[in-house]
Amino acid sequence: METALQHLSSLTASDLFRSILVAFLLLIVTSIVAHIATKTIRHITTSEKSPFPSNSIFINIGRVIVWGTGVSIILDSCFGVNMSAIVTALGVGGIAISLGAQDTLSNLIGGLQVTAMRIIEPGDNIEVGSDMGVVQDVSWRHTTIKNRLGETVIIPNSIISKTALTILPPANRFNVPFAVTETTNDMDGVRDRIRREAENAVIPISDIEEGPNVFFTDITEYGFKGKVIIRISDASKVNEAIDAVVRAIADDTRGYIPESDEDR
Repeated sequence: METALQHLSSLTASDLFRSILVAFLLLIVTSIVAHIATKTIRHITTSEKSPFPSNSIFINIGRVIVWGTGVSIILDSCFGVNMSAIVTALGVGGIAISLGAQDTLSNLIGGLQVTAMRIIEPGDNIEVGSDMGVVQDVSWRHTTIKNRLGETVIIPNSIISKTALTILPPANRFNVPFAVTETTNDMDGVRDRIRREAENAVIPISDIEEGPNVFFTDITEYGFKGKVIIRISDASKVNEAIDAVVRAIADDTRGYIPESDEDR
């Protein structure tokens, strides 16, 4: 028993044990600081007066900076690792690293560009190439959007920074084009009837925030074209609402093509 206590005492008195103990304590401190930094950045970015959107890219960068600093201090102070030499070596090998991680760096820079310049932020309805949906998050590597089918689409940030980007109207706003080939002079009556039928069709599905607004947009030799514009409160019900509006106004927009004089 006494021998065991002597071994334990000699172990705890050794420099290696003290270094490991200090390193463990510094890891705990670093973890706490990283947690506080994460909560602080999230609070700042989610504030209404924040100049930055609430994307995870800032949180990830802050977490990397805190942990990188903490690990550097631990290696230098506890284990005598010369961090200056490591930084110099990384500088010399920076070209090789940048070539090997070219895609990663391109995505990181692209994410910082679209985020810092507030080109897109969570909640925006965007179209990139053939993909369209609502932005969920912009991370250090990719942007996540959700389309109307509920599918999650992951787009590399480099694609967004290099491709034409379209900011669409809010996802809960939609329009239904229609054509009336019926010959009539009462266009106000047709408009009011379509508006009423569209409203009655949407109300059971979701609350209406704006509309229905009915506009006539074009005249053809057989009639006129228009569209119904509605904004609802529940964006997930857009497809269902569009289907209901189309069914509701189908009879009013299913007119006829006037016969020619030869057919009469």
